[in-house]
Amino acid sequence: MYYHASPVKGITRLEPRVSNHGVPLVYFSRKRENVLVYLSNAVEKYCRETGFPYDGRWQKWGPYGFDKNGILRLEEYYPDALEKTYRGVSGYIYRAESITDSGFELQIPDAAASCSSVEVTGAEFVPDALEAILEAERNGRITIMRYGEMPDRMREWNRRTILEEYGNAGDHPEYRHFLAGNFPDIVNEADSIEKPGK
Repeated sequence: MYYHASPVKGITRLEPRVSNHGVPLVYFSRKRENVLVYLSNAVEKYCRETGFPYDGRWQKWGPYGFDKNGILRLEEYYPDALEKTYRGVSGYIYRAESITDSGFELQIPDAAASCSSVEVTGAEFVPDALEAILEAERNGRITIMRYGEMPDRMREWNRRTILEEYGNAGDHPEYRHFLAGNFPDIVNEADSIEKPGK
């Protein structure tokens, strides 16, 4: 079985969209719990809630990785990130029995991508993405690193990464707005680097 998450109700066929690989694909996971993180995009949600006007393609925020056993590890890079991103967000998990494999090496455990449209064979309504994520954590299907648990070496990596991301986000004002709102101290540091003598 293949799983795909979307906020859109009533999808009967999943159509390929231009992806990170620059070609139209539909992404799936063979594990239902792995698609829960796609029910909300933190960047889009933050911008809409703060009234930031934007009509371009939303930058994605993917705060997760996988442990050595292939279990998804969701990571909070700023305080209350899970709550702010997923609480009260509803959506749908669509199922497909088969796909036309794209042949791309995704480097993501249990992931698959189709290069052609895929027939939906079932759907599940998720009323609250955060509750679904916490249930998956309780069942041992995903792990969560809370912001307060982040080790110092990871905090330093986070700081360097945000500095770099903010500096490279010139074409994505919505992403800069998100980073400035959630990492104000780091973004102030980035601004002082961009404008010496500030």
